[in-house]
Amino acid sequence: MREVQATEAKTHLAQLLSAVERGETIAITRHGKPVAHLVPAKKQDRTARKEAVERFKAWRASWKGIDMSIEDILAARHEGHHY
Repeated sequence: MREVQATEAKTHLAQLLSAVERGETIAITRHGKPVAHLVPAKKQDRTARKEAVERFKAWRASWKGIDMSIEDILAARHEGHHY
């Protein structure tokens, strides 16, 4: 994996993105410490998201003693927030 300083990444972003499109992974560092990775986007992202949702639904179905519908959960998500 290639490492690039943040200032260099800022200056050469277009070239770095081209390298990532070719499959390379690039670590962006600040003062020698990694802070981010540029990685190729996976074409299976949509499938992975669907699988994650299905795993969550299965996990949610295993909850005992909690009788809340999705609508109840969505309605309660902002309860207690102060705007």
